[in-house]
Amino acid sequence: MSVKVHIIFYSMYGHVYRLAEAVAEGARSVKGADVNLFQVPELVPEAALESSGAKAARKAFAHIPVAKPGQLAEADALIFGTPTRFGNMCAQMRNFMDRTGELWMKGSLIGKIGSVFASTGTQHGGQETTITSFHSTLLHLGMIVAGVPYSEKGLLNMEEITGGTPYGATTLAGADGSRMPSANELGIARFQGQHVATLAARMKGN
Repeated sequence: MSVKVHIIFYSMYGHVYRLAEAVAEGARSVKGADVNLFQVPELVPEAALESSGAKAARKAFAHIPVAKPGQLAEADALIFGTPTRFGNMCAQMRNFMDRTGELWMKGSLIGKIGSVFASTGTQHGGQETTITSFHSTLLHLGMIVAGVPYSEKGLLNMEEITGGTPYGATTLAGADGSRMPSANELGIARFQGQHVATLAARMKGN
């Protein structure tokens, strides 16, 4: 019996996308996992994307299909990735989640595993508040929230500046966006994907 995992993200410069790929790699390591990546629709005008350099950066994941809210109901587990905007999820992700009202009314996501990963510009730039505030939305939808337990030893790494929280994987992009996810951060993301897929498989009786 297969377990379906959807990874749904928004990325402007590629940091969250790289984490999403690592999360997917971890989820795919679980026997029977059917893993799919989606991105949420863009809201920023083309001219603004062009002037900020984001348009060029987004070419790396232009092949990832855009998610539709109804597709969430197909999955056994949903893992969301978002950059931080002043301690909260980005507007693109908020807009997408705000379109899940019909799923909420029908109870379509009740009992599904939900998990979140994020990117911030600075070391203390809101990665934890972004994830925990996202959890509120998942709980309203009836989902079972999963994080990253401390069996993932990358969370204990004190040898370097690194993202990674018990709430979900994170990366530190740097104020200018020049820092890409480190090996430790990617390892935590892979663990999160594997952990969530394993939980979903157990719940499905695999």
